[in-house]
Amino acid sequence: MSNQKKIRVKLVKSTNGRLASHKACVAGLGLRRMNHTVEVIDTPENRGMINRVHYLLQVEEA
Repeated sequence: MSNQKKIRVKLVKSTNGRLASHKACVAGLGLRRMNHTVEVIDTPENRGMINRVHYLLQVEEA
């Protein structure tokens, strides 16, 4: 299982005033606050959430 590809995601803009569905995507990725960085597995579900809120995030391959 450890050979799965990972993506490093960082929240660089605030979720204040954003759509509820966008806030839910940020929470679904495991991001809790500004400048918080998490590593998520590269799945179509996670890619979809990242694509929806791309304007709030900084994304790089892990």
